[in-house]
Amino acid sequence: MSPPALESALPARAHHLPAAALVALAVGLLVGLPEILGDVGRLAAVLVLQLGLVLAWVITTGIQGFAGSLAVGASAAVAADLALVLPARGTVGGLLVVFGLGFLAVVLQQMFRRPRPELVASLAIGVLLFCAIGALAALLLVGRPPAGPDRALVVLLAVGAALVAGHLVDLVLPRPQLTPGVPRGLLGLAVSVLAGGAVTFLGRGLGEPSAGPAALAYGAVLGLVAGLMALAASYVVVEATADDGGRAEGLASGATWVVAAVQAALPLAACAPVALALQAVL
Repeated sequence: MSPPALESALPARAHHLPAAALVALAVGLLVGLPEILGDVGRLAAVLVLQLGLVLAWVITTGIQGFAGSLAVGASAAVAADLALVLPARGTVGGLLVVFGLGFLAVVLQQMFRRPRPELVASLAIGVLLFCAIGALAALLLVGRPPAGPDRALVVLLAVGAALVAGHLVDLVLPRPQLTPGVPRGLLGLAVSVLAGGAVTFLGRGLGEPSAGPAALAYGAVLGLVAGLMALAASYVVVEATADDGGRAEGLASGATWVVAAVQAALPLAACAPVALALQAVL
């Protein structure tokens, strides 16, 4: 007999609309601040997104060691960003030291708290948060030469369009359902892929790749990654708001924007290193 599906206390509108709004806000921040302040604006936008994810993730997942997790997450965000912006030509390889020390910090933070309930689960949650923070830092490298800043604009708009379109379609018709109890459907995922591909195809004159098929493939892959990670983020939110405890009731009633921040930031984080990888081969 299969286990019963999760039943979130969060209505479909509250699950999708705030998340779509925060995606649009995050993309606007990542696009607008660099236009105004240059590299400083890009760093500020990424750091704001990282710190927002740290706070939202710790609250949503209920990780043990609240204050310590916030401190480790915030420190990881600053360290990851500095590792990429301080060198003359920062590379993703600069994050290796940060990841190594960060993993140790997460383990020590969880091992030294007293008492230590849910140790393994909290370790897993902390490591996943650290990976997401490092992935967001990769946005600092998207659009650097030889691709140019226009590449970053096209990438961000493609990912944003894919996420917003997916949320709006799944709000209306989350079918066929991909995971029981989670309001996400195959149609929404397909629309995310199409939206990402359409944006990069239309923006192929702004940045490389300029060829139509390459641009279309670039956006379609970004849309697919964004859609799949949005599904994972939705599952996290549904699980957090399906508990019988008071924390779940609070998330469902008074902290809708907190769980929406997780849904907005996690897919952006997943798409950043993918965009960098595609930038190198397309």
